[in-house]
Amino acid sequence: MSERWPGEEAEALELDEEAPAESDEPDEEDVDTTEPEPDPEPEPEPEPEPEPEPEAETGAEAEDEEPLPRLRAPGEHAEGELDVPDDVNLIEGEPDGTRRGVAIVASRFNGEITNRLLDSAFEELDRLGVPPEAITVMPVPGAFELPLAAMALAKTRRFACVVALGCVVRGETPHFEYVASEAASGLQLAALETGVPVAFGVLTLENVEQAEARIEKGAEAVRTALEMADAFAQLRASAVQAAR
Repeated sequence: MSERWPGEEAEALELDEEAPAESDEPDEEDVDTTEPEPDPEPEPEPEPEPEPEPEAETGAEAEDEEPLPRLRAPGEHAEGELDVPDDVNLIEGEPDGTRRGVAIVASRFNGEITNRLLDSAFEELDRLGVPPEAITVMPVPGAFELPLAAMALAKTRRFACVVALGCVVRGETPHFEYVASEAASGLQLAALETGVPVAFGVLTLENVEQAEARIEKGAEAVRTALEMADAFAQLRASAVQAAR
């Protein structure tokens, strides 16, 4: 049984009909109709400033700069005269071959090049006045054997100087460095231990073609050996005079 009085039910029904139906959709007033603002465009990166071009050097600045060293061509020698005062004692040798015995130790390895070095050395010995009978040639297997033969010849005291001739060409292995280094240091040791000048006439080449421009090293080694022999002779003579 209803707790309401008659007439109250009808009034309640009327009120329920008039009440608006609730909706899940939001009211138009609550909907945000504003359009979203677009994202700001990224600012362009500043372009790098161009580097200033170097100013052209003035004539005075260009003159102050030292010129680059010039590489010597294969045929050029680095010989030069020394400015020695006239009031000092000077011992200077000349490549004089008269009355001097000369020994040549030559490597048979790369013989086609060593033979040409020998020809160059013989021509220079003849030009400087060394007679053939005063020349002794000692062939050895290779450049590695040159120092031992040079020391043996120097120790005989029969020769004023020794000329070492040979050729070492670089290959695919480090063999070149060992042979060239030992030949150079060994020949120097032979001279230092005996006091007899030993000239280094060994070509150390990257390839065989480089030999063509360096064949005159045979003649150059002869001049070096004879000049040192003459200087040593003068030194001994001056020592004898000083002892008297």
